[in-house]
Amino acid sequence: MHNQTRRASVRTLAAMLLAFAVTLSAAPAALAAEGGSYPNANINVHDQAALQRGARLYMNYCVGCHSLKYVRYSQLAGGIGLTEKQVMDNLNFTGAKFGEPIVTAMPEADAEKWFGKVPPDLSLEVSAKGADWVSAYLKSFYLDPATNSGWNNTVFPNVAMPFPLWQLQGEQEAVMNPPENGQPATVRELKLAHPGSLTPAQYDEAVRDLTTFLAYVSAPDELVRSHIGAWVVLYLVLFTLFALVLKKEYWKDVH
Repeated sequence: MHNQTRRASVRTLAAMLLAFAVTLSAAPAALAAEGGSYPNANINVHDQAALQRGARLYMNYCVGCHSLKYVRYSQLAGGIGLTEKQVMDNLNFTGAKFGEPIVTAMPEADAEKWFGKVPPDLSLEVSAKGADWVSAYLKSFYLDPATNSGWNNTVFPNVAMPFPLWQLQGEQEAVMNPPENGQPATVRELKLAHPGSLTPAQYDEAVRDLTTFLAYVSAPDELVRSHIGAWVVLYLVLFTLFALVLKKEYWKDVH
């Protein structure tokens, strides 16, 4: 009777550990699914070179309108492997101090006047919409003279912002489906009408680097968590083995 109870307890503990492991492995997939059915961004926040290239792109093309107010220059330097001098000389265009947050120099009143609304802070953009969404968005701008900015986007229709990376990607034009059943025409595909300074393959890499950087600033502690994660798992395994051995000793006394 005691042996049956002991075996049942061990099976219950094993089932609980298995369920916990399955939950941990399923969580990232569930979060990624929220981003919609967009192509895989294929990013790796542990790729320090990609983070540095992405930071350079962001500071040159994005920070003029979009702040990263939850990240400080000092935190940025430590996270992507740059010195204070490298960051302040090459990535700081607003005159902010090393310990201050990354904010745009554009006054909010001017931004609202020019764009109709203040451009959003992008510190949590990947956390909110997913890396796949951000990557697809950056590849989906096309010329549209009907909009105020002259640009539109298939991922975010009627987006208010102009396309900041058009010099890199070039200018895309939309091939439209004809109107049907009283519904307006829809975009069938995008074609590159005027190439930019990068080839399509190079632009894809640039988008991957920029998305990687935005994924990092959305969760800068991810790098630290991943470093200690293996030790945490090892601790849990050793603790489980210790608990099983201790349980066996207790049940031996019950016999």
